Amino acid sequence: MDLTDVQKPMAPAPILATHGLGLSALETFAHPSGALMGKWFVPSRIDTDPGHHIRVGLAAAIIIMVASWGVGWLPQTQNSWFAGTTVLNPLRFWTPGVTVCAVALVTGGLLLVRSWLRLGQALQLPYTTGSGATNVGSVKESARKVRINDHKLTVINRAILYWTVPLIFAFPIMSRDVFSYLAQGRLLHAGLDPYGEGVSSLPGWFMIGADSLWAQSPSPYGPAFLLISQFVWFVTNGGPEWAILFFRLLFLGGMAMCMWAIPRLARRFGVRGDWAQWIFIANPLFGLYMIAGAHNDTLMLGLLLTGLYFVNPHWAPLNHRRRRILLGFILLGGSIAVKPLTVLVLPFAGMLLLWRPNTTISYRARIAVWAKSVVVVGLLLAVLGAVTGLWFGWIPAMMTSGSAAFPYAPFGLLGLGIGWLVDLIWGTGTEPAAEVVYSLGTLAIAAVTAWLALLPKPKHPIFSAAIALTTAILAAPVFQPWYVLWVLPLFVIAGAWRGWSSSLLYLLVAVLIVVGVVDQLAVSQWIPLLPMRILTGTIGLIGLAILIFFDPLTRRAFPQTRKTIQRVA
Repeated sequence: MDLTDVQKPMAPAPILATHGLGLSALETFAHPSGALMGKWFVPSRIDTDPGHHIRVGLAAAIIIMVASWGVGWLPQTQNSWFAGTTVLNPLRFWTPGVTVCAVALVTGGLLLVRSWLRLGQALQLPYTTGSGATNVGSVKESARKVRINDHKLTVINRAILYWTVPLIFAFPIMSRDVFSYLAQGRLLHAGLDPYGEGVSSLPGWFMIGADSLWAQSPSPYGPAFLLISQFVWFVTNGGPEWAILFFRLLFLGGMAMCMWAIPRLARRFGVRGDWAQWIFIANPLFGLYMIAGAHNDTLMLGLLLTGLYFVNPHWAPLNHRRRRILLGFILLGGSIAVKPLTVLVLPFAGMLLLWRPNTTISYRARIAVWAKSVVVVGLLLAVLGAVTGLWFGWIPAMMTSGSAAFPYAPFGLLGLGIGWLVDLIWGTGTEPAAEVVYSLGTLAIAAVTAWLALLPKPKHPIFSAAIALTTAILAAPVFQPWYVLWVLPLFVIAGAWRGWSSSLLYLLVAVLIVVGVVDQLAVSQWIPLLPMRILTGTIGLIGLAILIFFDPLTRRAFPQTRKTIQRVA
């Protein structure tokens, strides 16, 4: 199919998807509103079969799963299932097998990105065919199209299910943080303080698979997650395969909370729930970094978003309102107890109970709400601190956790650069000057958060929370690709979105997946790593070029090739 075919209008076709994965005409139009849906949702050749794109994405996920068995992370501990077997040797220790797996991993990742973009185009979601298109709609929810969008949400949820299941059985890719979780659980189980000592304090810590980059850093996680990590260590006895499965099941629970909360939050603030679900959770960045990569950010986000949903001043009746708001702040406290950085969202969660557009909010009312929320969250954190014996040790750890490791963020590089310059002139070493820069970054985060919270006429609380977290990311000495997912759902549900935002996100998703593959290849020590990285990087660049410039369909989502599509007749 060429681009000229796509631009030709077609006659109305009353079928969203004619085959595959249950996306049938009967399912689409058995609803009483079928005739209405047929009138409004008219597929063109660019939108004929979402089921096809779901199947291609499933194939990509299976490719990623198999490839991870060759170049994914797995420590060779004595209690590992695979340590004493040779079943994976052709994929992990034979150079041609490792090469095929590395190529398959980056190819599968980009194929999943393409399936995601094409699914959005097939469902005619906003900003998937260029922001100037007349048939892509708006991110704002329309009362007359709620039923159609609900059906699209069902299709998107099915895509998420099919694309996620194979990743559950993948070896960790894009990161090996899951082994740091296990090591910190062992640290707590041994009676040591994860906020005062790094995992390098443990004998044979490197056998667990934790990254040496963070071996001497204090834990950046809250007491609840450390308690979970200790439990996982206890029940699995450190067996990596069982531990990965335990953590993944927990993170799937966080993903389920996200899937439940995102459409509801989006519609509460006038944004399309189907689009919000597609751009955040169906996003390959989520599946590859949060599920295949096994990151606790999934649980953090699930608790955060579900908590924000329940913090709503419009619940009825009054007794239910108080209980649900209390539940919301308990969930927010749970999010902080997983990853303390989300404490930045707490003042804006309180503002949700007071905020009206372009309305001044008294400081007395703010202080009253903030005091109550701090009491609820503080009590929860105190209980968790007492259970673990760590109390509030996460507060100083949160201030210093990034300084012990080499920083990848631009702000971290700035600190190092200034440190090197000062050392060159005065011979003080790089660390003192870099620490000053990082402290200034922490002050900047606090200042921006306070300014947003104290504005006489505050901005949208969700948008303000997104800005505060974005500042925390940009002014931190460490940056990781999945940090994008911290702020993405907040910007989405606040409706702060433009065409350029989508184009930038699509580019970021594709680039960060290639970067994650190249940076986190796990190959045996006798196989040269640099040639593998050059090979996967080259294939990744070729794939990016195809997606952005040469694919006649996906390039329509990028500004370089954006064209207006004629209105469907």
